[in-house]
Amino acid sequence: MVSKNFNAHTVHVPVMGIGFTVDTPVRVAHLGISSVMSIGHDILIEKMRKHYCNLHNFPYEAITPDIHDYRAKRITAYLNLINKIVKDNFTKLIASGYHPGSGVEKYFALLPEYSVLKKNFGILLKRNPDADELQDWLRNNLIIGNIDVNIMTKVDKENFRDGELLPPEFNDAHAALRGFANSELESSVVLSAGINPRLYGYIENFSDFYPDGTGKLKKKIALKISDYRSAVIQGKFLAKKGLWVSEYRVESGLNCGGHAFATDGYLMGPILEEIKTKKESLIKMSYDLFARALKDKALYCPETPPAMRISAQGGVGTAEEHQFLLDRFDIDSVGWATPFLLVPEVTNVDDHTRELLRAAGEKDLYLSDVSPLGVPFNSLRGNTKDAEKQSFIDKGRPGSSCPDKYLSTNTEFTKGVICTASREYQNLKIQELTALGENNPVHDKHHDKIIEKSCLCVGLSASAMLVNHINMNGTGPAVAVCPGPNLAYFSEIVSLKKMVDHIYGRINIMKRKDRPHFFIKELGLYMDYFRNLTDSFSINPTDAQQKQLTNFRNNLADGIAYYKELFSELKTSFADMKENILYELEMFEQMAEELYAGC
Repeated sequence: MVSKNFNAHTVHVPVMGIGFTVDTPVRVAHLGISSVMSIGHDILIEKMRKHYCNLHNFPYEAITPDIHDYRAKRITAYLNLINKIVKDNFTKLIASGYHPGSGVEKYFALLPEYSVLKKNFGILLKRNPDADELQDWLRNNLIIGNIDVNIMTKVDKENFRDGELLPPEFNDAHAALRGFANSELESSVVLSAGINPRLYGYIENFSDFYPDGTGKLKKKIALKISDYRSAVIQGKFLAKKGLWVSEYRVESGLNCGGHAFATDGYLMGPILEEIKTKKESLIKMSYDLFARALKDKALYCPETPPAMRISAQGGVGTAEEHQFLLDRFDIDSVGWATPFLLVPEVTNVDDHTRELLRAAGEKDLYLSDVSPLGVPFNSLRGNTKDAEKQSFIDKGRPGSSCPDKYLSTNTEFTKGVICTASREYQNLKIQELTALGENNPVHDKHHDKIIEKSCLCVGLSASAMLVNHINMNGTGPAVAVCPGPNLAYFSEIVSLKKMVDHIYGRINIMKRKDRPHFFIKELGLYMDYFRNLTDSFSINPTDAQQKQLTNFRNNLADGIAYYKELFSELKTSFADMKENILYELEMFEQMAEELYAGC
């Protein structure tokens, strides 16, 4: 068993959508559980700040668009508020003492049995400490969960004021970063969706990202990556600026929720193995560049590299899988996202949507083309945002009114950027298509592709407003939701205690017996993806397309060979499914060759 002295838990709650985890730290951080909030949607954040100020009787003064730098100021104010509430909750928890039903009892009941903190508390209790000693111990040893934030680096729209283009630092992602940097939080910003050189360079402007005189980093950088190469490229880019990456978060390309950034056939197991094998060289390379940059800037440089954590997420669903990641790949923490959509204590999901999630099977969960970003997006059939979108189509008015505009990137028909899910864009695009003639053989296909785009800015924030009874005038109550394929195997709405007990193997809430190993599930998803690639490239593929198919097939073959060796060598782990796993690997290997041969 793995013990982690620096964190209470080996599980964290990753970011989910825009609003599903926008206040999750208030719900779980005082219990020692780390989580991640999305901070790109300053409109939702300002509404949530007002809600929590009213809830706690704190004074509230609106930060309106006429205030200079209002986006960043909204984010800073909200993060400071969340930080205060979490610390107040934690103080109250400790003050309540240890007794049946107390917050402290719940805190320790959630911890895994191998927790050093839990073991030390047990030793203390055997000494029968007096009330003062117990309180001192709790104050000095209990850990607050991290209040981390997420920024999608590519959601960095330029902004205007009075018709004039603002400087790049007022772009959406830049403003979000500044909002975090100026806050009182001592936590990490998780940067996802790939490198944005201008945004990464902007981090240099904030002193909290550099080590202080003791080597401490008040603000840390975590990168969501898909493979080791990505870690090297992004890590080097930042290290050359004197910026340290404190954590690399490996996420499955397809066995995940939200946007699916598929790799070229690289599978999660081999990726984790390579990172484990090369972690020390990554640390050395990063530190050499980091130290040189700090010295060039005349800043303090710690004598040894700061800590570098590795975490993983994407499709994990059993205690055995969770522990296997910790033990086999030296993972520091495992992200469980989608299952927490079924935990009302943790996430903002309205009752109707949560029931849809609970009842969902494999066929209800699919990769869609609804995202205006043009990236495959995990969707749930029957969600109310899709129903609303269809109602607009039926009325002959496809598209959204686009009230929030965060995903406005298209300039195909307009001087300013507009969103491909907007009514304005879809009308213009349909007019262009109609001009080609309705008898055009590609008309229907292209028409459907145009109107498939959905307003995610509103859809992914609506549930948070529904749950917290926030006024939704101007946006409406329709909800988009983005679970990963793993949801199909969870069919019960549960408490935080039950979900954490499942994660650590104290109970099993999974009723289905046919769930595949999460590595095999991901492999199957990549096989489907490869099949779609071969179909789309089947007629006179270009040299580039043929090269992509060959590369994809080779990477799949390498991954399958790795899994064959891995599972053949395992003595005790996954013993009940080992034979079936090896059989499935043989079938997938044959399938990949047949698909490639048919191109």
